[in-house]
Amino acid sequence: MTMNLKNKRVCIIGCGNLGKSILNGLVDDNDYPSENIIATKRSLAAIESYEAHGVRITTDNVWAVGESDVIIVAVKPYKVLSVLNDIKIHLNPEKHIVVSLATNVHVKELEEALPENMPVFRAMPNTAADVKESMTSLCHNEAGTPELATVQYFFDKIGTSITINEELMDAATVLGSCGTAFVLRFIRAMVQGGIQIGLDSKTATEIVNQTVKGAANLLIERKNHPEFEIDKVTTPKGCTILGLNEMEHNGLSSSLIKGIVTSYDKIS
Repeated sequence: MTMNLKNKRVCIIGCGNLGKSILNGLVDDNDYPSENIIATKRSLAAIESYEAHGVRITTDNVWAVGESDVIIVAVKPYKVLSVLNDIKIHLNPEKHIVVSLATNVHVKELEEALPENMPVFRAMPNTAADVKESMTSLCHNEAGTPELATVQYFFDKIGTSITINEELMDAATVLGSCGTAFVLRFIRAMVQGGIQIGLDSKTATEIVNQTVKGAANLLIERKNHPEFEIDKVTTPKGCTILGLNEMEHNGLSSSLIKGIVTSYDKIS
């Protein structure tokens, strides 16, 4: 299976920030040949450096489709249906798989813009794909097992993927995509606090980044509830519980939840 999937060719249509993050993750993967990747963009200057890695670049989406098996459409949501209309007659349901990264463009809309029986997926990765640490949520139109395995193969190359029902894609987008910005803002605030109590910016950043990475890995590897790990570092009358309580008095958890719900209300 893996050897066959290595031979699958992929094109990324519209290499903006998210498309380039996926491109970076795939290029950095030693097991997948970069020569099997095509990247498209209206202005090639932003992606011409990838040619040195073996990636083929073009402004011609139709040519890219003809040379590919998996088509990842990474353009802005308002452009997706137009792009699909342009490439529709060049798609073969027996050969191609179409994956849209567009928020709020549903599988049914994608199906209506494509040939009948086309395997269609929606995927929501995040920019951590750049360093092969994306959390990607997938849903599809009852595509078969081989097609699902193919799509998972590519998105697992850039991190971790899960398959969910489409009605949960908006919620997954908020947690997995918007959530990147939420976590980064939290990290930035921790660094600012570190500077205020005496650390220089470089030192504070190094401590905070590793601390956040370590905390996440504790939960991923041990599969414990966050409060279980919190209890290990909160002692009676200690500095940790005092700091946590002060943050909660000022609405830490509440503001995070409200922000998540507000983002969800915007896209749902």
